[in-house]
Amino acid sequence: MNKKITKQSVGIDVAQKELVVCLGRMYEDWTPELYGHKSFPNTEKGYLALIMWVKKLTDHDIPNRFVMEATGVYHESLAYFLYEKGYNQSIVLPNKISNYARSLDTKTVTDKTASEAIAMFGLERKLDNWKRPQRIFKRLKQLTRERDQVIQARTVAKNQLHAEHAEAEPHQKSITRIKQQIAVFNKQEKEIKEEIAELISEDAEVKNTIDLICTIPGIGSLTAAVVLAETNGFELIRNKGQLASYAGLDIKEKQSGTSVKGKPRISKKGNKYLRKAMHLPALAAIRHSERFKSVFVRLVSKHGIKMKAVVAVQRKLLEMIYTIYKSNTAFDKNYLQREDCNIIVEQGT
Repeated sequence: MNKKITKQSVGIDVAQKELVVCLGRMYEDWTPELYGHKSFPNTEKGYLALIMWVKKLTDHDIPNRFVMEATGVYHESLAYFLYEKGYNQSIVLPNKISNYARSLDTKTVTDKTASEAIAMFGLERKLDNWKRPQRIFKRLKQLTRERDQVIQARTVAKNQLHAEHAEAEPHQKSITRIKQQIAVFNKQEKEIKEEIAELISEDAEVKNTIDLICTIPGIGSLTAAVVLAETNGFELIRNKGQLASYAGLDIKEKQSGTSVKGKPRISKKGNKYLRKAMHLPALAAIRHSERFKSVFVRLVSKHGIKMKAVVAVQRKLLEMIYTIYKSNTAFDKNYLQREDCNIIVEQGT
């Protein structure tokens, strides 16, 4: 007698040009099975072929859940396609999948084993349905990332200008062209910032949220916009620990038994735009907020590493943005007094 299927999952490992897919099903006796593997191009034609293949190999009476990681921007087209077609799908933070994959008896890591881990994750966990993010967050992400690229290009040009001036015989035409490039980058940054401000002003709810976030010491409207954009309004975030991990501000250490084999350090495996966005605000908070300054001094006196103390402040600022977004209330200076000890404990491990 055939066992009854109770759950089905489609695990998808997403790359820029390819989708590596694994089908999984859970039987009534809680036995999982991975039984189908195939690759498809990461294009609309590939999505249609994927749907046809899934329909052919799965039980039509049991709902399917498509599961994938939030891999930069490469998963977005597929996610939007599935959403428009009405399919159940879940998008999971990469660190959750990687942590789960380490618990499996997998000796090698390939695109195929990654899709298998995602399919198993979908079978074993109760996952929320993904919803298309608000349009404003997607547009903010495009604009804030464009601004970041412009600033990087301007920094390169300024360094070139400095090097040219330092030459024994500077070439005036080269200097003129570099200055023209810098002027263009300045104009572009100004235009992008104006677009960001206009976009925010058009959405009363987002504007109110950003105004509340800006009550935190060191946080400006641009930083708030980056955080909301990069998290899609914290759409995949369920707690502060997930947020820190998503940003790559979580602490990692190599440990065996009771012996620590390596110094604790931040993972840096998360969203680099979030980490970059929190750097200058953390320095500003340390300079201008007595509470953050005292936290910084105590951490430095504890382990002597200034950058580690700055990272602690970055993480706390990011967590405070999350708290204010969820509570929809302005910053409370007494919040810092309650949380100081937690910062010391978290960073002292």
